[in-house]
Amino acid sequence: MTQTTPSRMEAACSLLAESERRYLLYQLAETRRGNLEDIVSEIAAWELEEADAADSEYRQQVYVSLIHNHLPRLADYDIVDYDLRSGDIVLAEGFDDIRPLLEQFKQTESEPEIRETPLP
Repeated sequence: MTQTTPSRMEAACSLLAESERRYLLYQLAETRRGNLEDIVSEIAAWELEEADAADSEYRQQVYVSLIHNHLPRLADYDIVDYDLRSGDIVLAEGFDDIRPLLEQFKQTESEPEIRETPLP
């Protein structure tokens, strides 16, 4: 049995299947850029559904997950560019390819505040 390379659609769905990647992209879609520290806090708050519940230990887990997993995967598909020294993250050209699919995913989020905020 031979293994085939996933199609662009399969790759996009796989990338967006992870909530942390979607939340990251929702944040970046507003301004096309962001700072890692701010985005980590937002993602932690969304995942725990309370801003106050996002303690430093959980934020650290989100940070590690982003820098070791999610950011490199998104960068491999030219969806984001990032600089760990400065903490800057910017959307790359590939984002426009997945934007319509991200909008569809956004409409299925359980958090009303996420669903109700349109992607700019």
